[in-house]
Amino acid sequence: MAITLTEAAAERVKSFLASRGKGEGLRLGVKTSGCSGMAYVLEFADHIEDTDAVFEDHGVKVIVDKKSLVYLDGTELDYGKEGLNEGFKFNNPNVTGECGCGESFNV
Repeated sequence: MAITLTEAAAERVKSFLASRGKGEGLRLGVKTSGCSGMAYVLEFADHIEDTDAVFEDHGVKVIVDKKSLVYLDGTELDYGKEGLNEGFKFNNPNVTGECGCGESFNV
């Protein structure tokens, strides 16, 4: 089981954490939401629970709760800019479908 980051995503997370001045890393999870069933959740993690899975890539810790890991295993988190839009992109091999607006997915 693994979660990876591209170098661009890692640099963006490092920048956010430096600006914030604290944090263990990035917490990645899923929640029930949207028309396809699940949505990604990204937030800063100030502590790591004993039950969390921790992956480190390009010097950044990605913290995932055990329930979310089932849906996220093998995911690569990328960061990019397209025109005026910029943000994180999830390359998740478990996804079988996405809603038209791109806000949710199913496995």
